Amino acid sequence: MGPGELQRYKKRLLEKQQELSFPEPDAEPRVPRAGGSEGDLIDHANADAEADLQIHVHQADGHLLRAIDEALGRMRRGTYGVCEVCQQPIPQVRLEAVPWARHCRNCKEQEHPAA
Repeated sequence: MGPGELQRYKKRLLEKQQELSFPEPDAEPRVPRAGGSEGDLIDHANADAEADLQIHVHQADGHLLRAIDEALGRMRRGTYGVCEVCQQPIPQVRLEAVPWARHCRNCKEQEHPAA
């Protein structure tokens, strides 16, 4: 992988990191208040379910931020774009789709086989 490609992936990773770390200022709060004193039981249940969903989304964002940090670390070490399992280059098409990928497609599929 050439330095230009590496810089392009680094830029994409940093943009995604920024997006997850600092949401738009006019965006709604990540986790709405659960329950509340107004509305009926269905409204309360819906609010609680929405709050639970937003918590799961926030946790997923945390996992993604860690994966991005790890990818940036691999760039610093010079191992970015190399599968951690088979040590082969990760195809560019995979890095385009998932720039924080640690594994090539074959190794990822072996790690999580389809049921």
